[in-house]
This record gives sequence, C-alpha cells and structure tokens, in this order.
Amino acid sequence: MPDAFAWLNPPSRFRLGDGLEILTDKETDFWQRTHYGFCRDNGHCLLARVSGDFSLQTRVQFRARQKYDQCGLMLRLDTENWIKVSTEFETNECSRLGSVVTNFGYSDWATQDISSRHNDMWYRASKLGSDYRLEHSYDGSAWQQLRIAHLHHPCESIQAGVYACSPTGQDFWCRFHFLTIDSAVQS
Repeated sequence: MPDAFAWLNPPSRFRLGDGLEILTDKETDFWQRTHYGFCRDNGHCLLARVSGDFSLQTRVQFRARQKYDQCGLMLRLDTENWIKVSTEFETNECSRLGSVVTNFGYSDWATQDISSRHNDMWYRASKLGSDYRLEHSYDGSAWQQLRIAHLHHPCESIQAGVYACSPTGQDFWCRFHFLTIDSAVQS
C-alpha cells in the first residue's frame, strides 16, 4: 500500500495485488441523519490527504449481494462533511447510480436508475475550490456528469480515495483496478 494512504474502518478481508479487492464487513455504511434518521460512519475507506485542486479517478468491478451494496469514490473532511459517488444495488433489475453529499451532518442522495447488469464502472471526482464535479463512465473514455456539489465547511486539504460498504448485509466483493490523483482538474 502506498505510504500516503491509510484505512478508515479497515475491512476484515482485503487483498492488494491486481488492484485492491475488498469483502465488506457486516452492516457498514456512510450516512448522516436525513430521511432515515440514523447515523453511520463505519464503511471501509482507503484515503490519502490531498491539497489544492485535483481530479480523482478509479475503475471498479463489483458483485452486489444485498440491497444498498456500494463502492466508489470518497472525498472526506470528517464524519459530518463528505461526498461519495457510487452505484448502489437495489434489485436484480435496477440499481442507483448517484452521489451523497453530507454538509454539517446531514446527507442528501441524488440518483438515477440504471440496470443492475452494470457491474464495472469508472468514477471521477474533480475538486475546484470548495466545489466538486462528479462523473461516471462505462468505458473510461466517454464521461457523463452526475452532479456539481459544494462542501460548505472550508478546508485546506481533504482525504480522497475509494470506499465500499454493505448497509444491510456483508461480503460484498469489489475490485478497484487503480486510483489516480492528478493535480490537473479534468475538463
């Protein structure tokens, strides 16, 4: 593991080699208060501290087992201020491609329905000041914007990396093929 990276809530089972493979622990999630009322901050993240403007990109393959199994990118200030972008499994037919932005301890959830047959996804998050552009791609070439968001808490640096969790189950498998952090913001 590169020296700059550290685990937040390390999974019991992971492997480095051909990328990073994770099997999630039981009932792990990132969510704060809104709509559901509960607070969870126990999902698995591998993060590095990044300053200034940047683009973060990954490709991840996954095999969802339970409702809300998810994996993707995480941008994190602390428990109450963070952004995640991922695909969340709903049923064998439909999943939700989307993002959660959490400001001052309250999460939102912006989604669009996609087929659950999509189990290989590329994600990119670009930071410019306190604003973030979140994108996805099915092939790493044609990118589609999901959202532009803002973190209200001012920061000089942020933790950025990959995450996975299983809010209602466990043993969700995913493989992150790579993770790049580039100081040039992607246009």
